[in-house]
Amino acid sequence: MNTYHHLLKPLLLLGLTLFFFASCETQTETYIPKRSNEDSLFVVNNYKKQEVSIPMRDGTKLFTAIYTPIDGDDYPIILFRTPYSVAPYGTEKKDYRPDLGPNMELTRDKYIFVYQDVRGKFMSEGEFVNMTPHEGTVNGHRINESTDTFDTIEWLLANTQNNGNVGQWGISYPGFYTAAGMIDSHPALKAVSPQAPISDWFFDDFHHHGAFFPSHTFWFFSFFGVPRDSLTTAWAPQFDFQTEDGYDFYQKMTPLSKANELYLHDSIPFWNEVISHPNYDEFWQSRSILPHLRNINCAVLTVGGWYDAEDLYGPLNIYQAVEKNNPKTTNTLIMGPWSHGGWRRSEGDFLGDVYFGEKTSTFYNHEVLTPFFQKHLKGVGEADLAEAIMFETGTNEWKKFDEWPPKNLEYTKLYFRKKNELSFTPPEANEFGVDIFQSDPKHPVPFTQYPNLRIPKEYMVEDQSFVIVRDDVLYYVTAPLEENLTIAGPITANLIVKTDQTAADWVVKLIDVYPNDHAPFPHQPDKMMNGYHQMVRSEAIRGRFRNSYEKPEAFTPKRDETIELPMQDVLHTFKKGHRIMVQIQSSWFPLMDINPQTYVDNIFEAQEEDFVTAKHYIGRSGINPSFIKIGILKEE
Repeated sequence: MNTYHHLLKPLLLLGLTLFFFASCETQTETYIPKRSNEDSLFVVNNYKKQEVSIPMRDGTKLFTAIYTPIDGDDYPIILFRTPYSVAPYGTEKKDYRPDLGPNMELTRDKYIFVYQDVRGKFMSEGEFVNMTPHEGTVNGHRINESTDTFDTIEWLLANTQNNGNVGQWGISYPGFYTAAGMIDSHPALKAVSPQAPISDWFFDDFHHHGAFFPSHTFWFFSFFGVPRDSLTTAWAPQFDFQTEDGYDFYQKMTPLSKANELYLHDSIPFWNEVISHPNYDEFWQSRSILPHLRNINCAVLTVGGWYDAEDLYGPLNIYQAVEKNNPKTTNTLIMGPWSHGGWRRSEGDFLGDVYFGEKTSTFYNHEVLTPFFQKHLKGVGEADLAEAIMFETGTNEWKKFDEWPPKNLEYTKLYFRKKNELSFTPPEANEFGVDIFQSDPKHPVPFTQYPNLRIPKEYMVEDQSFVIVRDDVLYYVTAPLEENLTIAGPITANLIVKTDQTAADWVVKLIDVYPNDHAPFPHQPDKMMNGYHQMVRSEAIRGRFRNSYEKPEAFTPKRDETIELPMQDVLHTFKKGHRIMVQIQSSWFPLMDINPQTYVDNIFEAQEEDFVTAKHYIGRSGINPSFIKIGILKEE
């Protein structure tokens, strides 16, 4: 009988506990996937665990858990650095993680798996700084996440039995630490995989083009932002919302000054920093990793999900920055039909109501991630990965490209026309028109039909027909397509707008309207999909930042302004018989906070009397049209 059978029950309970943390506390940790009993036993049967404190160059010690294969061979190291705890703590068999590394294939292939609490978190010494500025110093030392990674690797090479090669990976916030770790790469660092990495919090997670996302920010920092008094193995308590109705909760917390007044009571320092910096000032700019992605001398595999509600900006822009600044670096981007971290915690065959035809996570793990680390850390296999491995939604096919965006794109425009028409034909030069809607801060447009205390991952593909009847949502739609139309790469909305007040936000959604005879998908055969309005891409901008993120400007009432809004990349086929729709609105609640529609210098300090009803206008004249710019993928 196996020596460790008596440990199986506690190991499985541990796995459930960690999954709870990943799903309910952060959605950004390691995304403990489903593991079989055999998988859990493999870890305790084949690895030994030790815990150490590794000194950094300034003397700060970082708590580190090391899992080493027990057979005594020399193995590569795979490092995971996290602000979300390396739990479980302890070195008894009951304290082992039920999984190790990015996937079980790599666990069974055997590596030295290392987990580290980053500076200032849980059992590591030092002061924690969110999105550590790269140019920071501590006690006269140049200290950042790159130097901490370098020092950690240096110690591991000298103190473990290894083959001299190191890899690193992480999802979401750990993805940021992974991206930072490859800057000024340690010579032994050979392969790095930032996955759903945060890159800039003015465009990722908590802001989108300056528009603030309270349902994500408040929930996250209500526990993650609680300062610790000393080294600890415990999380701060979860905030008790005492309701499942996020729409109602956040309405009652508007204006956002009520967050401290009613709930936080100035107990969360980073919340106070957020509301003190409404513009893209040095505080936010210093926390962007993008300008510093240089001197990268290891292979890079950046992973993202087309339907990542938190960090879609990060992987696309980190890939581009690495490509631009490190032209000799092996640099691969893979984008699948996943939510945040969905490649690790789901099979990737569907999201919400939308089906993708295959278990896309299996392809990613078996054909991409495992060969990537095997080749660069063990010299095994080819892993001849394409530059860009992209899942084409709509047709549900994996496509490979030599560059991203693809070179064979034909850029064109979809124009807003009268009578809700969306057309590739621009308005006539002598054609004038405007569409008007009224925005009432007391009745903002909901962003989802799902329970919404947080961001339900399914909203990224949700049926948008539920808002089409509202007077405060404009829409434009094409006729049914006569043939398939594939769009790829960046999308840009060009809006001619005005308002009768001094402030406004703008939300643009690109939608795939299914035909009325569309069949149900196999994963839910009883769900009718005829006329489904699938969101393909959406984006928001705080109107005050239309000309500059650093220097906001009020609107002059009833004066035309141009909003140019980048909407993130796509690879999607609108199939024959489908229609393309664009929706325009100025609220998106509680995903986005309510704009008072009266300009105030710091929107977080708006008062009740600043919230007014406004009329907003979308122009569609021939001289100055509103349109969506897309790239049509042509067959080579």
